[in-house]
Amino acid sequence: MKLHHDNGGLIVKAIIFGATGMVGKGVLQECLLDPNVQSVLTVGRSATGQRHDKLHELIHKDLLQLTDIESSLTGFDACFFCLGVSSFGMTEEQYRAITYDITLNVARTLARLNPDMTFIYVTGMGTDSSESGSRMWARVKGKTENDLLQLPFKAAYMFRPGGILPPKNIRSKTKLYQIIYDLTRPFYPLLQKMFPQSITSSQQLGRAMIRAVSKGYPKPIIESSDINKM
Repeated sequence: MKLHHDNGGLIVKAIIFGATGMVGKGVLQECLLDPNVQSVLTVGRSATGQRHDKLHELIHKDLLQLTDIESSLTGFDACFFCLGVSSFGMTEEQYRAITYDITLNVARTLARLNPDMTFIYVTGMGTDSSESGSRMWARVKGKTENDLLQLPFKAAYMFRPGGILPPKNIRSKTKLYQIIYDLTRPFYPLLQKMFPQSITSSQQLGRAMIRAVSKGYPKPIIESSDINKM
């Protein structure tokens, strides 16, 4: 796989899928703050609720059918794919339909429309690259990663964060997760010091993803420890 080389730090146009989720919100926030990102398009089933001069939003309900919006998906330097769901309560078929089918449909479309694009996929710590382990979610994620890395992008990076600590203004859609975040927030600095290999913050994740596009990284699989170093 050809890795992205330094282009001076400039990402002219970026596209984000999953910008209403906790991870996507963090990435969007960092893109809007970064002067090297000149334009951001979010694509999803609902609006982000944010307003910014360089933010454009495209509401699209079915990510398995992109033909009608292809003209809006061209000319991008980077894609931050942050869309995902928990596997809890799902069969493998149900989880694969969202995690694999949607992701690959979007990625194949973008690779055809933007051959010079860098594609970043947010997966998770413990993803199974062998696709043969006992954990269903890890197998599906591993298959997704492996097939993404075969697509003809300029570069592709698989981000595998462990625990992600969000700032106060970013809230999880899962109530239980948000309760845990609220209770542990006073201990965020301590947790990051104690578990630097497995815990990162939304801000660090977003900045690391932008850096991977603008500066490149020597390997396609990026773990939490790599995120924190970047």
